[in-house]
Amino acid sequence: MSRIHVLDEHLTNMIAAGEVVEKPMGVVKELVENSIDAQATRIIVRVVNGGRDMIEVSDDGIGMDQEDAVRAFSRHATSKILRSEDLWDIHTMGFRGEALPSIASVSKTSLLTSDGSQSTEIILEYGKIIKAGPAASARGTTVRVENLFLKTPARLKHLKSGNTEFNAIIDLMQKFALGNPQIAFELYADDKLKLQTPGNGSLDETMMHIYGLETAKNSIPVEFSDYDFSVKGVLVFPSINRSTKQYINCFINGRIVRSFLIQKAIIDAYREFMMPDRYPVCVLNIDVDYQLVDVNVHPSKWEIRLSKERQLCSLIQTNVNEVLKKQFKPGEIKLPKQNVRIEEKPLFETTYTEVRHDDVFQEKAEEYVPAERKEEPAVVVERFQYLAQLHGNYILACDEDNLYIVDQHAAMERCMYEDIQQEIENNDVMTQDLIVPLMIELTPAEIQQIDRLNEVFNAIGIEMEGFSNNSVLIRRVPLWFEDINEEEFIHDLVGEILNEKKMNVLDIRKDRIASLACHSSIKFNHHLDAMESRKLLSRLGRCVQPFNCPHGRPTMMAISEAQLQKEFKRVL
Repeated sequence: MSRIHVLDEHLTNMIAAGEVVEKPMGVVKELVENSIDAQATRIIVRVVNGGRDMIEVSDDGIGMDQEDAVRAFSRHATSKILRSEDLWDIHTMGFRGEALPSIASVSKTSLLTSDGSQSTEIILEYGKIIKAGPAASARGTTVRVENLFLKTPARLKHLKSGNTEFNAIIDLMQKFALGNPQIAFELYADDKLKLQTPGNGSLDETMMHIYGLETAKNSIPVEFSDYDFSVKGVLVFPSINRSTKQYINCFINGRIVRSFLIQKAIIDAYREFMMPDRYPVCVLNIDVDYQLVDVNVHPSKWEIRLSKERQLCSLIQTNVNEVLKKQFKPGEIKLPKQNVRIEEKPLFETTYTEVRHDDVFQEKAEEYVPAERKEEPAVVVERFQYLAQLHGNYILACDEDNLYIVDQHAAMERCMYEDIQQEIENNDVMTQDLIVPLMIELTPAEIQQIDRLNEVFNAIGIEMEGFSNNSVLIRRVPLWFEDINEEEFIHDLVGEILNEKKMNVLDIRKDRIASLACHSSIKFNHHLDAMESRKLLSRLGRCVQPFNCPHGRPTMMAISEAQLQKEFKRVL
């Protein structure tokens, strides 16, 4: 009895769907790439329940006639390649001919298309064609996918909530828009417009719609090339940076790609202009001879194999670094426009009126004042005694046994960390309402998750509300908020929350408070006077754990009297 048999076409399509389409975002990616290949100038994406219930992609591309529309749902049917040699000269986003039949095998799918002379409608239910015939349609193509994975429960159970799935879709659409500024994109979630770009070919305007006006204004157009590669895009000034790498956008021949080496080259080019744990915002589109790119590495086409990759990385790192150096003269730093905070002033000046009392009445009144025992003030014993400040970085102090060299920034971090932690744990964060709300620009993908963000922000006394598709308003902040760079702090915390799957209110009571403390602490090379130094030492002495900052660095170095005597060759 034969143990080996050939799988039927429907089953092979379902297996292929698991490779090509893992979640709604994968469906959107395949359909939008088809629209781009169809020379569309406008692409509209609509989703319901994060794509779990419905995904619809419409375009104004070249469309198809009835014969091609039916054939498009056949396995490995494609207009992109004819011969094996074509695999090494791929000029389009799609080419495998797997997407449509794979999607149709695990959903209810309909296609309405017109090439300008003939219109066709195709309806399929889980791989089986129900209808194929003429229908009224404008030039272009609309594909609707409903009930994705409904009849494949093994895959359905791996889908996340509608909100989580939509977050992946909007992030993908932002990348499509940045890589194709000549195409107008619209994204709707449950009939609400979430993303819209002009499609006029301007990358600056597209960036403004995604990252906000301030980021777009603080950017530099770049263009450089060598014999094999041509690179064009936009670099954002290092003063606007992020705590994660997800804002580094790379495209090869218009295709969204993930390349660790290219990403590293960009980071290394920016490195001398920003702190080690900061990452740039940029968009680079790399044009290369199609024969140097193998896009047939993975079914979802996220990863590619590129010949001369190290040559490309060297080209990017060298030229990006040179462009940045030309923008920054020695000793000069270009800063983005800062939000202006208006201080509240009292309506009336406080005045005191002298009150005259009759001398006799005053003397008699004094007779009736009972003698009170004057209590002695409590004696506060300070742990550290201030001596001096060294180079604006360190405080010299002592106690009965040791000489201490205190790192003032690390010490302030420890003090702020314990203060903020105690306020949050006791649900007693001291806040203030802003007269003029603080406006912070975020991406549409980040705005989409404002409820999740507010779970953490509210815990630390920050009240944030949506204002537009790429901005929020901050109306209430904790008292220590005025001592930090508000915009940088908000962006950092947003990135940390959204890039850590288990981020919640409890987590922020641990390592995230260290981030708050670091932002609100005094910095290196900031001279403190004697009173400020004593105050800091007093706070440090009251800390539960005064010897290390929240990140683990030591706050002080102690030199005992025995060590001093040994160094000075004193006999003990």
